[in-house]
Amino acid sequence: MMRSSLLTLVGMVVLGAPGTLFGDQAPGKKDDGFKAIFDGKTLDGWEEMPSVQKKAWSVADGMIVGEGDKGRGYLVYSRNKNLADFELKFLYRFPGKGNSGVNIRSRVDKTGRRKFQGYHADIGHVGIGGQVLGAWDFHTPGRREHRCFRGDSLVIDKDDKPTITPLKDAVTAEDINKGGWNELHIIVNGNRFQFFLNGKPSAEFVEHLPEEKRLHSGMIQLQLHDPGMIVHYKDIRLKVLK
Repeated sequence: MMRSSLLTLVGMVVLGAPGTLFGDQAPGKKDDGFKAIFDGKTLDGWEEMPSVQKKAWSVADGMIVGEGDKGRGYLVYSRNKNLADFELKFLYRFPGKGNSGVNIRSRVDKTGRRKFQGYHADIGHVGIGGQVLGAWDFHTPGRREHRCFRGDSLVIDKDDKPTITPLKDAVTAEDINKGGWNELHIIVNGNRFQFFLNGKPSAEFVEHLPEEKRLHSGMIQLQLHDPGMIVHYKDIRLKVLK
């Protein structure tokens, strides 16, 4: 093999193929069992909540685009609104400043204090702070809404008391691509919730509350939080766990 061809091949492996963060995954390995839930062309299988006159969510250049000036709310994966245990991966970026994230096991909040109850994996632009970017947020009216910032490992005991310890080898702001694409990976299995950014652990929690106080299943919802913000999503993949 000629030297120039070898260097080109090495560069493709290290940098990843265009349009992906880490390059192609070998079949049957890291991404085995994941299925695309965004076709890159339309919002088929997705539903805006609440629906607004000026649609806040659209598709452009293979991305889902959320525009905050057109309305605050959520884009819901509508093909299965009762998901329990799963892994979710996607790429996201903020061209400017913004606050977004993904609700999991989400359901309509019957208390009326929020539109939805759910566990929320927070993301935002670099600089927004670890209480948002890479944190778990608890949208859980009627029960304690705990702290679980980037770098936290939280255990919630049966009496709803928290214990927080540092998460080993946690992602830092320096690991996040400012204005560029980043990979989010969530693993939800029973009472354990893990959140990774760019392949590094970001925040995690385990809850030992009584069954009736926990959220066991519900919707996946992409969030549009702030007026004036824009957020992009692509390569959205889901793996349902048995």
